[in-house]
Amino acid sequence: MKRRGMRARVQVQMSERIAGVILAGGLARRMGGGDKGELVLGGKSILAYVIERLRPQVEALAINANGDPRRFGGYGLSVVADSIGGTPGPLAGVLAGLDWAAASGFSHIVTAPTDTPFLPRDLVARLKSAAVAQGAPLAAAGPGGRAHPVIGLWPCRFADDLRGALDQGLRKVDAWTGRHGVAVAEFEPEPQDPFFNVNRPKDLQEAEALLRSSAPCL
Repeated sequence: MKRRGMRARVQVQMSERIAGVILAGGLARRMGGGDKGELVLGGKSILAYVIERLRPQVEALAINANGDPRRFGGYGLSVVADSIGGTPGPLAGVLAGLDWAAASGFSHIVTAPTDTPFLPRDLVARLKSAAVAQGAPLAAAGPGGRAHPVIGLWPCRFADDLRGALDQGLRKVDAWTGRHGVAVAEFEPEPQDPFFNVNRPKDLQEAEALLRSSAPCL
């Protein structure tokens, strides 16, 4: 009975409004610095692929990035910067997204990195379903049982808790999400990992080859 009640509460939350946040605040050291999302893949930026796949799944979409927001002006999206100084990692981007979404009346965000051009077109629906089925407030994508902690569903009501953890020096995503409970939404890793990310120059070459292939997940 207790488990069933927990699922009912999560179900109510899942019926609420969800925004998307693309995490573009990384330093891209392995690519030589700069904005990884601006790398060209198949004639357009990697970020354009992420937007194309995520925007139809959410009510609103924003980019989390630091520095001059005008460099993203061509995408027509809000740009939200980290509120935590230094280089606190992806959790700071999640917090920025939670604050932005909550201020606009959303109950949850779904996050994805700027370097994942082949995101599933049913990502949000499957994250929601996993949270409901497993009775957890958070959800992460996990092809083959290997969770991607920054590709996930986050309740805006957790913003203050996350802010406090960051202020105390916590930086590891799993260390914070583990406090609250995380459902894992399974995705098939074959014939191609839908969360393939472009970290290094050779990854960009591989992504070009995948784009030219007939892999059904693309």
